[in-house]
Amino acid sequence: MEIPTSPVTDPAAPAESAAPASVHRLGHVALRVTDMERAKAFYSSMGLRLTWDAADWAYLQSPITGDGIALLSPDYKAAGPHFAFHLEDRAAVDAVHAQLAASGHPVGAVHDHRDGTASFYLQDPEGNWLEILYEPPSGIPSNTGAPAIAAPPRGGDGAQG
Repeated sequence: MEIPTSPVTDPAAPAESAAPASVHRLGHVALRVTDMERAKAFYSSMGLRLTWDAADWAYLQSPITGDGIALLSPDYKAAGPHFAFHLEDRAAVDAVHAQLAASGHPVGAVHDHRDGTASFYLQDPEGNWLEILYEPPSGIPSNTGAPAIAAPPRGGDGAQG
C-alpha cells in the first residue's frame, strides 16, 4: 500500500514524478482495556513482549516482527482506539501530513515523541481513527530494560513487510 505524498499542484503545471511514501507495514493496533494487568498477562501469554509499561498504557510487541498492540487504560487521554501505519522515513510522516492537509483532509499536528518516533492522528472517511507513525530503524525503544525490536527489513522478494 502506498500513500501519495506529492503536494497538490496546479493541473496546468508540468508534472513532477515525486515518489509516494510507502507504508512500511500495518504496525500496531491500540485497544481500550479496563484491567491493564489482566490484558498485559493475556497478550504476554500469547508470546508478545512488554516493550513499554506505564500506569496508563502499555505496548507489547512480537519479538519476531515488531508488530505491536497498545493497551490504553481508561485514564489514557492522548489517543483512543486506533490502528497505525508505520513508515521507515521521518520525512515521510511530514510529507503524508502535508499531502492530506493540502487535499483538505483534517489531520492532527505532527508530534515528535520521547521514544524517537513521530506521528499524527486522523480519521479515515468512514470515521475510523488511524495514526501515521515513523518508527526508527532500530525499532521502538523500551522503558522496561529490554532491547528494542526492529521490524524485519523489507526483502527483495517484493514483500511489503
